[in-house]
Amino acid sequence: MKNRIQIKKLQLFSLCFLLTSIVSAQSLESKIDKVLKAQFKDNESGVVALVAKKGNVLYRKAYGKANLELDVNMKPENVFEVGSITKQFTAVSILMLLEEGKLSLEDDITKYIPDYPTKGKQITIHHLLTHTSGIKSYTSMQKFGEVTTKDIEPLKFIDFFKNEPMDFEPGEKYLYNNSGYFILGYIIEKVSGMSYPKFVEERIFKKLNMNSSYYGSRTKLIKNRAKGYRMRNGEYSNAQYISMSLPYAAGSIMSNVDDMLKWQTAISSNVLVKKETINKAFTNYTLNNGRKINYGYGWHLNEINGLQTIEHGGAIPGYKSMGVYVPSEDVYVIVFSNCGCKSPTDLAIKIAGLAIDKPFTVAESSFSIPKEELNKWVGAYKFEDGAVRFITLKGNQLYSQREGSSSSFKMYPTSPNNFSFEDGFYTYKFSEKQGKKTAVFQNRINKEIGVFTDKEAPKEKKEISVAPEVLKRYEGKYELQPGFVITITSKESKLFAQATGQPQFQLFAEAQTKFFLKVVQASIEFHQDDKGNTHSLTLYQGGREMKGVKQPN
Repeated sequence: MKNRIQIKKLQLFSLCFLLTSIVSAQSLESKIDKVLKAQFKDNESGVVALVAKKGNVLYRKAYGKANLELDVNMKPENVFEVGSITKQFTAVSILMLLEEGKLSLEDDITKYIPDYPTKGKQITIHHLLTHTSGIKSYTSMQKFGEVTTKDIEPLKFIDFFKNEPMDFEPGEKYLYNNSGYFILGYIIEKVSGMSYPKFVEERIFKKLNMNSSYYGSRTKLIKNRAKGYRMRNGEYSNAQYISMSLPYAAGSIMSNVDDMLKWQTAISSNVLVKKETINKAFTNYTLNNGRKINYGYGWHLNEINGLQTIEHGGAIPGYKSMGVYVPSEDVYVIVFSNCGCKSPTDLAIKIAGLAIDKPFTVAESSFSIPKEELNKWVGAYKFEDGAVRFITLKGNQLYSQREGSSSSFKMYPTSPNNFSFEDGFYTYKFSEKQGKKTAVFQNRINKEIGVFTDKEAPKEKKEISVAPEVLKRYEGKYELQPGFVITITSKESKLFAQATGQPQFQLFAEAQTKFFLKVVQASIEFHQDDKGNTHSLTLYQGGREMKGVKQPN
């Protein structure tokens, strides 16, 4: 009888535990649904998201369209170009060859490219992996736009950027760099005797049964390929064409969320390399001065509310991606988008926060602080990195604006001296001791301390209206220097500017011939002859003036 009672109690406990787990899973699912639906609509470009814990899938859904022209719905099996998440595969390939004794992380790149002009500097494989080489990143070169459609062999393309001036001495700075990972792809080829595409396909994809992963191709028929898009002036168009020979080992891999879970599981389980070897990829390396860079080999190192994360995103014409792994919870989040106009980065981080039950905190609308308390923190703060941030008060709302930026951001109180931005990633913590005010500005793992100064905040510019027929006169292409052009277009009562290789931004009038941008602190002034014909413009930015001459139609 006693045993029967114990069995019934055990069954009841198991049932309660099961019901609690189901409710918890449903709650997480609804929270993630809400995050994704806020940005992705059924009749627009789409998204696929997967969340797994200890290898078990907790969430796997798709929203929006995989193909707008054919009206095809997105599904979780869709294949995307993952962009710079490719760097993980390149870094692990290097570590595989390291274990085989075929290379050293301290090898100079001239061992593999003898004629590379290092200008007497030692540039190692380690420098390439950590974005600390100082080599010019080819995607930041203005002339890159001239070759994006060309198929170019790896060594030939290295010739394209190798003679560019170095940005800094090796190891002196961290600057995200696609050239470094391109060179790593060539080193993999030299050492392994296999092409980079064949290496990742044979030694990684096949071994891990990643059957929906590929080295990118524009001609190959790829089952479940999601079409890539971009948006201009509120309208979708097909993504800009780029030869997959150019992203190469820095960004040419294609995959889906299921295969990416296989990839992360293999990394966590030390399938491809030993634990002590893969740990090299997750070490927070330092610059020559000892400052940490929050980057390992192919992965960024960050945190979510105190828990370490290993993560990386990707962007390539038509696609954006973000993957986040929380080692202590064994939680993996991967999100893909098929439009360059919709980044999944913040979404993936928010979803990861939900999955580990450490969501980002933003103030509730009911939480308020008296105006006199808010006014206490108003002023300018100079931070350790040299940045100055201005805290201003309008009504009962605090704003933060970085010097040199035209954008200000609302700050929401989470306590009397703690504030967060709307996304919850950026926070301020103010304090005052012996009349000295300080502010700790934190963006997840990055933290800077600012000290109050008497610097005045820039005055806000006032917008005026300019007639559409006047805006029409400013349309055209203005060349600021060879290969660098600003294209001016108008639509109804709005004016837009787009520089070579950059997105399009709206211009706002402060005078009939002078306009400013809100995304950065910059302005453009148009110059006309006596007849009112526009012949040139001047771009004012960062204390510099650049004149652009209008090109003939």
